[in-house]
Amino acid sequence: MIDPWFLLLAVKMATAAAVVVGCSLLAERSGPMVAALIATLPISIGPVYIFLALDHDAAFIAQGALGSMAANLANAGLSFAYVPMAQRFGTALSLGAAMLAWLATLLLLRLLEPSLPVMLAATILVYGGLHRLFRPYRAARPTHEPSRPWYLIPMRAGFVATLAGTVTTLSAHLGPNWSGALAALPVVLTSMIVMLQPRIGGPATAAVIANGALPLIGFGIAIAAVQLTAIPLGSAVALTLSLAISVVWNLGLMRLSRRAR
Repeated sequence: MIDPWFLLLAVKMATAAAVVVGCSLLAERSGPMVAALIATLPISIGPVYIFLALDHDAAFIAQGALGSMAANLANAGLSFAYVPMAQRFGTALSLGAAMLAWLATLLLLRLLEPSLPVMLAATILVYGGLHRLFRPYRAARPTHEPSRPWYLIPMRAGFVATLAGTVTTLSAHLGPNWSGALAALPVVLTSMIVMLQPRIGGPATAAVIANGALPLIGFGIAIAAVQLTAIPLGSAVALTLSLAISVVWNLGLMRLSRRAR
């Protein structure tokens, strides 16, 4: 007889993996801007938060959103380290430095414990600055059509399934702040780097990350909406509103990008 708890955990992991794999495959068939817009949608954090909301009350979700805000702002450290390093170095060194930068930024934010308004303002200012800084890198394209090794899709699914299972299992022990931070781990960004850089090269992969600066502003605003609305409106409404904000923001960026071209 299968324990219902393990069955539910398996469903959570499989659902989260399926969502991310499907969206990532779509991203691979587009240019760096569209790929960045897809990668910065809540396709990884969304399923994890849904499962957290099933296990915890609205106060837990609202507090967890502060941890997710810090983790999203830490993506600035990841991007700042990865984009220039990928121009010259291989996947392991570039991604390793990027993840160290992400972790250092997150730990610094957890130590300072800035308020929601401060983190929201920092998100807008920092990613706005990175968008301008990354301008020389945003248009790079692969020099050849890559093949897809058989193991990439299972590896991608494994990343996300492990995250969903770990966060939902440990959330009762970690508390809301660290649960929110773990839910916002840059799983999609890092898995795309691991899969794309060996196939299309560092500059083309860095272009996807560089184009993600403005979308990550919308992602931060969407998380802030969860923090502000989870308690008065309930977790379900807050998460739905957050998804709508993220999607509308990225659709707006896509429209602006097409007009600019």
